[in-house]
Amino acid sequence: MSLLNQSRYDIAAQEDRCAPRTRLTIPAQLRASGGRAFQTVVQDLSISGFSAAAINRMHEGQICWLTLPGLESLQAQVVWWENCVAGCAFAKLLSPIVHDNLLQRYSAGTPYRSTL
Repeated sequence: MSLLNQSRYDIAAQEDRCAPRTRLTIPAQLRASGGRAFQTVVQDLSISGFSAAAINRMHEGQICWLTLPGLESLQAQVVWWENCVAGCAFAKLLSPIVHDNLLQRYSAGTPYRSTL
């Protein structure tokens, strides 16, 4: 497959998501494999993945762990990184009940209080 076709495929794959994403703001921690955890903000969430702020470069295929408030760390894989935002796919789908609870608690426009 040519580089141009590969790029088109990657773009199309990003648009063909298995679950709708909801814009929101959730304070969290993100840790790349072999790295230290850092504070982040999840910007959108679905049962299959998320995007979050990541100042340091993250690479496609890199394994990472997301820790959301009140939950254990969730394993994910980096799908893309652009302009200090990483898009990741969960290794296991997020429970719809947990997903709905997070949406209810952190819906877009709802301010959150940082415990930092």
